Amino acid sequence: MATETPCKVVLAGNIAKGLIEEVKAGLATLNRQPHLLGVLANTDAAAKVYADWTQKTCEENGFRYTLAQVDKDDVEDTILNANNDDSVDGIIVYYPIHNNRQDQYLQECVSLAKDVEGLTHKYIFNMYQNIRFLDEEARMKSVLPCTPLAVIKILEYLHIYNPILPYGNRLFGHTICVVNRSEVVGRPLAALLANDGASVYSVDVTGVQKFTRGEGLRKRKHEVEEMPEGWSIKEAAPLCDVVITGVPGDKYKFDTSLLREGAVCINFSSDKVSPHLITAHSPSSSFWTL
Repeated sequence: MATETPCKVVLAGNIAKGLIEEVKAGLATLNRQPHLLGVLANTDAAAKVYADWTQKTCEENGFRYTLAQVDKDDVEDTILNANNDDSVDGIIVYYPIHNNRQDQYLQECVSLAKDVEGLTHKYIFNMYQNIRFLDEEARMKSVLPCTPLAVIKILEYLHIYNPILPYGNRLFGHTICVVNRSEVVGRPLAALLANDGASVYSVDVTGVQKFTRGEGLRKRKHEVEEMPEGWSIKEAAPLCDVVITGVPGDKYKFDTSLLREGAVCINFSSDKVSPHLITAHSPSSSFWTL
């Protein structure tokens, strides 16, 4: 154990503290308690745990939370009724429900004004097109998916984002590897990081893609380049000063010998991961789990 590369461990709660204070400050300006409606229509134990944690977090931080447990065929009406209910401020739907394209339809049923997950088409379009606000006055931010946003908040906390650079370019100079290209987390995360100025290698079982805004950030939004056949994580990871993994399943193990010295490593997979610890970069290599 003494020969292992040292790393610095940071409690995830330290990151959350600052964000929670921002939430409390925002709540103090309101004249009522915001109300989040959760919609659960499956028997997935993980979805119920997620719903329970949503309720716990809401109640601990001054939000009202209601869980509607309904049949699959009643989800659409539940969403539409909530859209028109002035007492409901936000809607979160626990997927999968039908586990097919019907779920995409249900995502579109949620009102843009009440979509707290950023799953409606407008928010997804804005995310990939690098459009950050809903209005010309830049007062209403476009909602981002929660897990990619959480990774960004962690990178900000670790000072990977450079506050000296202009907003939108603050990852310029960083090369990042994202091991996961799911449509839910991996691809959106790679797009967001590239739109913020990073060169991003997106790795999955089909190969490696490079997300970038071009040399000198000439392009307004990211573009995607297929890397040559035969490229894998072995070629991508050693080039990167940040490596982010999120492979589902407990059989995948990242080869830490691929990490360059001083790299920051983030793992957002739910398997074999402590929910309490992260590791920030150290003078040598580094590794953290969330």
